[in-house]
Amino acid sequence: MSSVRPLFVVAGIGNGTGTGAATARLFAKSGYRVALISRGPDYLSKLATELNQAGGEAATFPLKDYTPASIKSAFASLKSHWPSSPLRVAVFNAGYGVWKPFLDITEDEVRESIDTNVLAAFAFARAALLEFTKLELETANEGGVAGDARKKGTLIFTGATASIRGNTLTSAFSASKFGIRALSQSLAKEFSKQNIHVETAILTDRTKSQRKGPSWEADQDARLDPDSIAKSYLYLVKQDSSAWTWEIDLRPAHEKW
Repeated sequence: MSSVRPLFVVAGIGNGTGTGAATARLFAKSGYRVALISRGPDYLSKLATELNQAGGEAATFPLKDYTPASIKSAFASLKSHWPSSPLRVAVFNAGYGVWKPFLDITEDEVRESIDTNVLAAFAFARAALLEFTKLELETANEGGVAGDARKKGTLIFTGATASIRGNTLTSAFSASKFGIRALSQSLAKEFSKQNIHVETAILTDRTKSQRKGPSWEADQDARLDPDSIAKSYLYLVKQDSSAWTWEIDLRPAHEKW
């Protein structure tokens, strides 16, 4: 296997059935080495084993928490693990949700929401962008999908409807998700002139991994499929510098909106 292959990193894979894991699977099939950053070492190990047995190349970098120090350490470890691989794609998919009436929300829940959804996103973005800014434009001989796209790297944030609209039970969640969206927009404007592509994806409904029941899960028109989300992320990475998306809004056909 070639020593020079592009590197994909994702933070947040949950139990291995959602957006983070689906995106890792697709990028592994698309020629990338895959770095998995998340809490839950058992799920990390299971996903890495799956990817490696399928012919990919994946490694795990488990976190105790999503503090800036932990994220910085994970990035140092993954670059030490694959020193010859340029980091080309980074996906921040970690999140912490609070859905409660405002007066029932605790200070600890607000703090956890801000720490995971905003502070960790800042730390992840900083670590990724420090790597991107060291690179030349991606070339086709690296083996990734953006060899002719005139870009150094792609940073994607997974957002939600709460990123653009508050609701009765989402005061803490929306406050933090609004923050990620603002961060993404600011970074897109700051780094685009360096041919670094920053995007946010608004996921407007539950994915298959967030189950509502058998009939809902079986209805492909009624719920977001993580594999389809992953394909959209791959499409964003392929976009060339003449026509970049900053924000993409993904919803199932039968969603009421």
